[in-house]
Amino acid sequence: MPETVLKTTNLKAFYGDFQALFGIDFEIAMGETVAIIGANGAGKSTFLRTITGMLASGSKKADIEFLGRPVGGLPPHELVVCGMAMVPEGRRIFPSLTVEENLLAGAYARKGGNWDLDRVYELFPVLKERRHHGGIELSGGQLQMVAIGRALMSSPRLLLCDEVSLGLAPIIVRVIYQAIERIKAQGTTVVVVEQDINTALSVADRIYCFQEGRVSLTGRPGEVTREEISAAYFGLDKTEGAA
Repeated sequence: MPETVLKTTNLKAFYGDFQALFGIDFEIAMGETVAIIGANGAGKSTFLRTITGMLASGSKKADIEFLGRPVGGLPPHELVVCGMAMVPEGRRIFPSLTVEENLLAGAYARKGGNWDLDRVYELFPVLKERRHHGGIELSGGQLQMVAIGRALMSSPRLLLCDEVSLGLAPIIVRVIYQAIERIKAQGTTVVVVEQDINTALSVADRIYCFQEGRVSLTGRPGEVTREEISAAYFGLDKTEGAA
């Protein structure tokens, strides 16, 4: 069996007194791309924030396992050292730094690995052309490329991508997802959070659908029907979703 990279068991999360995740069971194996789909407010981004230590989990430490090690509750910088990196929603690069400075900021915790500036520039040639430009001089697609490249500079075993297509033109979305396919082909396991069902199905080995903080459906793209996905996505009864 492929090595399990990430596993959560009965994972819960809270914003103050508000419970956002209700017992999420999730698993991804080495070399897979798994897409998490769902409507706004379904808990997708909360799930990534909880995994990466940006949001306190209401679960036990052992409820999040990374490469067989319980990591629930560890701070984000320790998880980066362990081999986990996140591309946050909204890019969130350092606008006062150049493209190259932003990329180098992602390498602060790297201990060896197969990603460096040359490989990031090979993946996104436009970034090499604009390596001395500041963040305020870049397009939305270029900012997204910087955010992905910055995460790759830590040479992660697991790359978590939160809404990387949000606000981008379709042609740029295709470029981004072609890059994700290349990242996977070079040995990185990938989780993508995506609202667009067609985009998610086109890249994923498996999908998880979230609805109101719970897993409403999981399976392989070729094994679940569009009616099942729609029902799980919108919280409909299957007969209602097929009507």
